[in-house]
Amino acid sequence: MFDAKYEHANFPRVRPEWLAQVAEPAVEPELPIIDPHHHLWDVESAFYHAPELVADVNAGHRVLATVFVECKAHFDDDAPAGFEPVGETRFAVAQAQAAAQLQQGHAGLVKGIVAYGDPFVANPQGVLEAHLEDGQGRMRGVRVRAAWHADPAFAAPHGGADERLIASPELDRYCAILAEMGLVLDLWVYHTQLDQAAELARRHPRLAIVLNHCGGPLGIGPYADQRAAVREEWSRSLGRVAANDNVAVKIGGLAMPRTGLSFADAAKPASCVELVERWTPYVRTCIELFGADRAMFESNFPVDKGSCNYVSVWNAFKLLSAGYPDAARRKLLAGTANRVYGLRVEALMAEGIA
Repeated sequence: MFDAKYEHANFPRVRPEWLAQVAEPAVEPELPIIDPHHHLWDVESAFYHAPELVADVNAGHRVLATVFVECKAHFDDDAPAGFEPVGETRFAVAQAQAAAQLQQGHAGLVKGIVAYGDPFVANPQGVLEAHLEDGQGRMRGVRVRAAWHADPAFAAPHGGADERLIASPELDRYCAILAEMGLVLDLWVYHTQLDQAAELARRHPRLAIVLNHCGGPLGIGPYADQRAAVREEWSRSLGRVAANDNVAVKIGGLAMPRTGLSFADAAKPASCVELVERWTPYVRTCIELFGADRAMFESNFPVDKGSCNYVSVWNAFKLLSAGYPDAARRKLLAGTANRVYGLRVEALMAEGIA
């Protein structure tokens, strides 16, 4: 599916015996969580279907719901041109049903689906309508993979983003359709593209945009020894994105090797304390710029599972948010995702976390 260099930079191998070296209890296990960003796929190095997801969410934290985000899995090669990604939506629905059976009827896993978005298809609205129909009430929006960089360390060997995508008329047309249909745009870019992302948000104020992975700070290749400079540039540009009230941010994805913050090559997986030590400036900046009303924590599993356990990720987020008011913490952990994706999780509504 991918070459070894790209695979290591994006989703290192998940090693159960390696992960087993660190086992920690869940911090504040009573706090509700919505995980708004995980994948399900057949990638050999990080296989992740309903059983693996169920095992992770049941490891100690109170995960009420999750959102599946496209990962080019199970496209329907027999579908008409442009409609191939609808096969992934059907796959996600099937995995949701399998997870519910494993959970004795608990239907919160894969409660939302963020499908693959392609602004260049001939009939974008028709494709979106097909996702909605086959999503069986779970479809919430699409993700556009606009992440592009000239350095080969960040380039997919096939099917990668076009340099022109983020500022293309096709994307503008697509965004207008999404806004009209009331769908969310998940946007994946690198920190070098954040100024363009800010311009996109300004052009489409009626569109709800969710910026993925803290805005994609890079820390390998040409940025390997430039962490302070990158963080300054990232923070400045991220502030321009945050100035648009229609944009929320997913805080996570920081364990991917491309950030330079990964533990994938360490002797053992990261503990929550080690994650906090590396992630603090990025997490705090995101919260300060967007506020709890427009920020949500994400696991990015199984991609980040190459560095740490599911329990450790959410422990880290709870520790990182411990200094904020209780209402803000609950938004970061669950409430913002519930509202932005329109999940209407009953347990959260009952607790006043909408």
